[in-house]
Amino acid sequence: MFLPDYYEYCCRVKIVAGHNALENIPDLLADLNAKKPMFITDKGVAGAGLIEIVTEAVKGVDTSVIEDDVPPDSDLRVVNRLAGIYKDNGCDSIVAIGGGSVMDTAKGVNIIVSEDAEDLMKFSGAGALTRPLRPLIVLPTTAGTGSEVTLVAVIADKEKNIKMAFTSYFLLPNVAVLDSRMTLTLPPFITAPTAMDALTHAVEAYTCLAKNPISDAHAGIAISLIANNIINVVKNPSDQNGRLALANGATMAGAAFSNSMVGMVHSIGHSVGAVCHVPHGVCMAILLPYGLEYNLHRSGHLTAELLLPLAGAEVYAATPPEQRADKAIEVIRTMNQDLYDATSGRHARFFSEIKDRDGKQMVPEDKLPAIAKTALGDGSLLYNPEDMDYDDMMVVIKAAWDGVPLDRSLIKRG
Repeated sequence: MFLPDYYEYCCRVKIVAGHNALENIPDLLADLNAKKPMFITDKGVAGAGLIEIVTEAVKGVDTSVIEDDVPPDSDLRVVNRLAGIYKDNGCDSIVAIGGGSVMDTAKGVNIIVSEDAEDLMKFSGAGALTRPLRPLIVLPTTAGTGSEVTLVAVIADKEKNIKMAFTSYFLLPNVAVLDSRMTLTLPPFITAPTAMDALTHAVEAYTCLAKNPISDAHAGIAISLIANNIINVVKNPSDQNGRLALANGATMAGAAFSNSMVGMVHSIGHSVGAVCHVPHGVCMAILLPYGLEYNLHRSGHLTAELLLPLAGAEVYAATPPEQRADKAIEVIRTMNQDLYDATSGRHARFFSEIKDRDGKQMVPEDKLPAIAKTALGDGSLLYNPEDMDYDDMMVVIKAAWDGVPLDRSLIKRG
């Protein structure tokens, strides 16, 4: 049950942002009484030369322990191995440089080394952690996941073919450092879906059931920052001001949805990722307008409000109030089309056009029922404004597969 007059909001992460924010890391470590950090990253970040930028910026800090073997999906075996290296080298803190997988991996390592544990599993779920962990500083290299300000980590146990979720305020990093240099090398076709992921965090935070005044404030500014900069940054990847704006937007969106949760867009997106292994940001970009269309019956007044940060004051004022919700959805669809054009077709607009390297469809039409069934078990549905059953799921997923607007007459209303 959601009570409109009661909410809780918590974001304990110190944010340090700027074009030269990395140079603050030595002082930040000193403030945390940390002298020997372990640097955790992945091959892509290392290959892009970002580690050299960081080590140059943190002169005087012990950078002897740098591990770059984090896979695209966090892995329990990697977490255990990195924890062993941390202990063997006498490290006292962690600096994570990367996207969501790197940050989740760092959070998992931090649990093991802080609790001197051998079995990470016993800390899964919520409430298992009861005390602060070792110092953790995170440097996001994508502007999308918001993991730098979230209290969740997801670690895959590939031997058992499961993903374990860990939830605790103690998982929140001590500091998130947002530096425009960290995302400058991100290719346009990755910049686009990661920014749309952040936009979806903010939009669902604003329109779903557990919204609150503070999450609304963060979500609204995040939407404005992303909407005003995403197309330009994809077209002009070296725009540092735009890169920093997207990073700030992603972090604000992360803080918002951590405190207000998300809805059906994430439920279906999680399921497409699980069944067909489509990147999460791609799913969010495709599904966001369909989620807003589906929920218009319940939250159309909130979607109408989003036209202002999405399109600006002139468009908002020129649009009749009863048309603002539909106009907001149209703006998002146009955004996806503009991103498709700007990336020479590499940004997907609907599921049927997503192809793997061999040109095969990543989301075959015969997989849609499995996606719908999987989505029905996703916890994000609890916070969606409108109820959904299997038939409703199929209507939404089929429309998103075909790339056509949702036929609202086919949706059953609660």
